[in-house]
Amino acid sequence: MNQSPIAPHGGTLVDRFIADGERAAAQERSVTLPSLTLSARNLADLRCLASGIYSPLEGFVTEAEYQSILENMRLTSGLAWSIPITLQVTEAQADVIRAGSEVALSTAEGRTVALLKVTDVYRPDQAREAELVYRTTDNAHPGVQAMRAAGPVYLGGPVTVIDELPAEEFPELGMTPRQARQAFAEQGWQTVVAFQTRNPIHRAHEYLTKTALEMVDGLFINPLVGTTKGDDVPAAVRVKCYQVMMEHYYPTERVILGTYPAAMRYAGPREAVLHAISRQNYGCTHFIVGRDHAGVGSYYGSYDAQTIFNDLSAAELQIAILKFEHAFYCKKSNQMATTKTTVSGPEDRVILSGTKVREMLSRGELPPEEFS
Repeated sequence: MNQSPIAPHGGTLVDRFIADGERAAAQERSVTLPSLTLSARNLADLRCLASGIYSPLEGFVTEAEYQSILENMRLTSGLAWSIPITLQVTEAQADVIRAGSEVALSTAEGRTVALLKVTDVYRPDQAREAELVYRTTDNAHPGVQAMRAAGPVYLGGPVTVIDELPAEEFPELGMTPRQARQAFAEQGWQTVVAFQTRNPIHRAHEYLTKTALEMVDGLFINPLVGTTKGDDVPAAVRVKCYQVMMEHYYPTERVILGTYPAAMRYAGPREAVLHAISRQNYGCTHFIVGRDHAGVGSYYGSYDAQTIFNDLSAAELQIAILKFEHAFYCKKSNQMATTKTTVSGPEDRVILSGTKVREMLSRGELPPEEFS
């Protein structure tokens, strides 16, 4: 079987699931430890850490790594990393936790699923985090709001999963980096382009993905299914849309659909980098970044998520970024186009966006043929 031509970020695919022979002892020890209940976002991060999606991270970031990520957009090793993956607690919870101790991490139902070896307990400047990661301190920003609500004290250290994680919402589509790499190898793909989405695929998305597919062996449609904001289209609805697209609109032998379990942070440019790193870990060689990737509201410029990659070298991030301009339906040529490929004026362009599709659906309107 051919191996992926691209190494995981940092060279090694992380695996933080405990060996079978050590599981029973770890579970017995966990009963005696202080316990923290994980939020849905925490669980999503834990799944990404344990399975290698967030390689080379082995756990929630230490204070040194946190500061390096914030100020330099790199780990202390010099490797590109854009958003600190943190475990936050309240002051009351932090009172019983010390650096050097061990903590049990539990689900909302009280089942312990992992252990955290606490190396750092720290209280960073959350306003500074908001400014650098989200480019705003506005509490109306969903990422800023979630960060502030999670608690002012941060715990850093490696994690070890000691029991089954909660079942994924779409188990038939769940895919770890190892499984994705194996699937790509079985298809004989040496080049794979990943497409990140949290919306149903409309015509502009279809245009980007099919244009990219002309350049590579395979397409990995990798929709985010972790926590999103309340007015986003529910994951169950979106997955049905993706499955219809797979069945009727894409060549099935050249496309794989697999879910991305991360939570959405809406961090725009910085989240685009995290999304690219994750897809490199899956074994993808290319990653699509279009207009306002991972954006929300008007916090980011239309192409900020593309220009942020200009400051990263191949030594820091190997995956190749495919930068696309905003695509629209051109009434003059009766097909999808961008400003690079048409002479039509604004009056001949039907501008598409996930926001517009959501607004139409919320009003009970069926998007027109030019949209989807």
